[in-house]
Amino acid sequence: MAEQKRTALVTGSGKNIGRAIALHLAEAGYNIVLNGSQDRDACETVAAKVRELGSEAIIEMCDIGDRDKVLTMARSAIGTFGSVDVLINNAAIRPDGDFLKMSEEDWHRVIDVNFYAAFHLARACIPGMLDNGWGRIVNFTGMNAQQGYGAKAAVSVSKHAMWGLTKSLSKEYGRQGVTANIISPGTIPDADVDISTPRFEALLKANPVGRLGTADDIAAMVDLLVSEQGGFINGQMLQVNGGVVNQF
Repeated sequence: MAEQKRTALVTGSGKNIGRAIALHLAEAGYNIVLNGSQDRDACETVAAKVRELGSEAIIEMCDIGDRDKVLTMARSAIGTFGSVDVLINNAAIRPDGDFLKMSEEDWHRVIDVNFYAAFHLARACIPGMLDNGWGRIVNFTGMNAQQGYGAKAAVSVSKHAMWGLTKSLSKEYGRQGVTANIISPGTIPDADVDISTPRFEALLKANPVGRLGTADDIAAMVDLLVSEQGGFINGQMLQVNGGVVNQF
């Protein structure tokens, strides 16, 4: 009997970093649970590419800021594939919001999407990982969030919470074969963004390696973290930014 494929769930996987991660993992042999909130066509395009690579794909469109919808997505993924072996909490929102003027509703919305979605998905997926004696959780923060966003306090708070969750999960479940790490990407322009503008030129000049990042740069780090060779990397924040920020 052929060995059963492992499964990866990637939030925000219709475009950009999430899309690259999903395709890298499909190429590595994982079945993929794709997630988006609005653009189903983008997810369908990624799903078709996943299948071309020889893996299975299902699409779970949902607002990850809604606890019930997140848990429904997790149940569907586990019901389809038996378990979620790799959990990639990539999706996030980064709205501007003056700390004194931002409504509590808007504040909680950021925390729900950026942190509680990962919290709920981890609680739903870790039991299966423990049953299998193997699992990988990869969360995301960001350079600006680490240093403190101006006019985006809720984003910084949510991303610091993700770092705290990552460290705690790594300590709690590492001995049972489940690792947890967090990636801090550098500037990763969307594929359709014009990088010849003064803003991007300044970012380019400030980067020690002389270029901006790509979604594939981030996906390559995910490849390592979820691999067997990456099993000794646990509880770490991995800076993938060309060296523009090297402290946390």
